[in-house]
Amino acid sequence: MGRFIIEGGNRVSGEVTPSGNKNEALPTLAACLLTEETVVLDNLPRIRDVLVMCEVLRDLGAGVEWTGPNQASITASQVNKSVLDRELCGRVRASVLFAGPVMARLGEVELPPPGGDVIGRRKLDTHFTAFQSLGAQLEVGESYRLHASRLEGAEMFLDEASVTGTENALMAAVLACGTTVIENAACEPHVQGLCRMLESMGARISGIGTNILTVTGVDRLHGTTHRIGPDYLEVGSFIGLAGIMGDGLVIHDVIPRDLRKIRTVFDKLGVGIELSGTDCLVKGGQAPAIRTDLHGVVPQIDDAPWPQFPTDLMSIAIVTATRSKGTVLFFEKMYEGRMFFVDSLISMGASIILCDPHRVVVAGPSNLFGATLRSPDIRAGMALLIACLAASGRSVMHNIEQIDRGYERIDDKLKAIGARIERVEGPA
Repeated sequence: MGRFIIEGGNRVSGEVTPSGNKNEALPTLAACLLTEETVVLDNLPRIRDVLVMCEVLRDLGAGVEWTGPNQASITASQVNKSVLDRELCGRVRASVLFAGPVMARLGEVELPPPGGDVIGRRKLDTHFTAFQSLGAQLEVGESYRLHASRLEGAEMFLDEASVTGTENALMAAVLACGTTVIENAACEPHVQGLCRMLESMGARISGIGTNILTVTGVDRLHGTTHRIGPDYLEVGSFIGLAGIMGDGLVIHDVIPRDLRKIRTVFDKLGVGIELSGTDCLVKGGQAPAIRTDLHGVVPQIDDAPWPQFPTDLMSIAIVTATRSKGTVLFFEKMYEGRMFFVDSLISMGASIILCDPHRVVVAGPSNLFGATLRSPDIRAGMALLIACLAASGRSVMHNIEQIDRGYERIDDKLKAIGARIERVEGPA
């Protein structure tokens, strides 16, 4: 078990480049099972969740070779196993993404319950309802068993705009017989990235970037080379850090259209950014102040499916607000456990009221002080790390393996821009 030792209060500046999008990397790895030919993935983040997904691929019989620091070659010509390993699936939530490709490839799949962050209920009903629409039969026990002698295209309306549910439905539909229409589909950048990869493999998909996807099934898919897009959640994390502790930070390799709502929210928190091509500049010396609504009304920041503000950046925005002048209400609508990390911020000196599992009020600016903390999940862990970097004094953060699941070499990137952070391995 590792931990971070952080000396807070140091300003950050310089340049940083985000890694590939974790939430695009995971479904594209699963999609490699849809062809017997080789698929090469570029800009693949070498993070814990990706490494576990690669282990699952190998366990199913696929060959996985790292051909560069962030490039992998996957060949699934020998896949003949439809039962997923229980221990491996328990280590990563995204293991559910193998259900669609394995069933499309072999006609059946047995999926143990997936693992993942404890941030609230994350139901799987949307996935299985989609599979049943395509003609699959479901048995529920200690594992989920799906069988389909033949998948048939269908019209379906997802009961929620689930990202992984949409991705699973897509991966099952591309090899189904006939046309599939997926309404209320998720349209996040990583869903679009998966669609573009599937198209490059020979799939026929229209409506990419909208909430209605039409898939015309094909007989087979072929190999391809696909580049994972930049992680806009990592970009948002660096924007939050630079807004409260920055002396000028340039974030390279961003996609401006992915930052539209993110930019709006940070502007409301008093953090201004400038976009130039694929560069994002967070100017130094900012004194963030909450921008009130008309007539001085306390503003509200809430999350919602894309293109609204992503739930995975709520914790980063809350930490940013602790250092901004003014009061703001945060309304987390998607997960009932995501807000509980604010207890750690309160222990560091933040002025926060937890109204209920979904809402917090933050009044700032607060002087934060170093503390000994544990990372509860990927996103809250990164948010608390930013709080430690902004705090006065020394902090120790345990359970950093959670952060490593979603952020590649985050300590090295932070040190390169002036943060004082050290990784210590072994027991405390």
